[in-house]
Parts: sequence; C-alpha cells; structure tokens
Amino acid sequence: MARTLPNRNFGRASISFMDICEHLQSAGDPPPLPAEGCAECLETGGRWVHLRKCLSCGHVGCCDSSPSRHATAHFHQSGHPVMRSYEPGEEWRWCFVDNALG
Repeated sequence: MARTLPNRNFGRASISFMDICEHLQSAGDPPPLPAEGCAECLETGGRWVHLRKCLSCGHVGCCDSSPSRHATAHFHQSGHPVMRSYEPGEEWRWCFVDNALG
C-alpha cells in the first residue's frame, strides 16, 4: 500500500508514504465494553500492561505486551480489523488485516 512519488530532483531520494487503509478509514468508535479494563483479564483475574479497544464492537482487551494478548485474540476470533489504544492521551489505531498504523 505504499506509494512512491517520482524523483524529479536528480540525486535525491524518492518520497515514499503509506496510504491509509480502507479499514482505518471506515472504522467507527463504539463505546468501550467494559470501560474499566480488559474484559477477559477482569473475568480471570489476569493482569494487563496496556489496553486496546476494538473499533467494531467496543471490546476492550489487553495489548501484545500483556501475558494473554486478548486484543489480538479478539481480532482472530471476531475478524474485527481495527483497534485503537485505550490509554489516556493516545489516539493511534492499528489495522490487523493490513498491518497498518493510523
């Protein structure tokens, strides 16, 4: 999904950048379910490092640095393609299908 602009200045590198994938462009922002932490970790007494929110259904799961990696497991089980950081002050999104940051 990268596009490269032609080099019109001899001796200089071409400029390459990523298009925003269709999943990131069309992702919604549903309310978090549950809002207080990773759904599965709360049920099992597990712990998490950071939280991620599914932008299809609002599921809140733990990140890949957490022992159980519930946000990624949710993608594999549900097929919901985009999640965002659920950490205060962070607005980035991740598309599991295209491995794209947005």
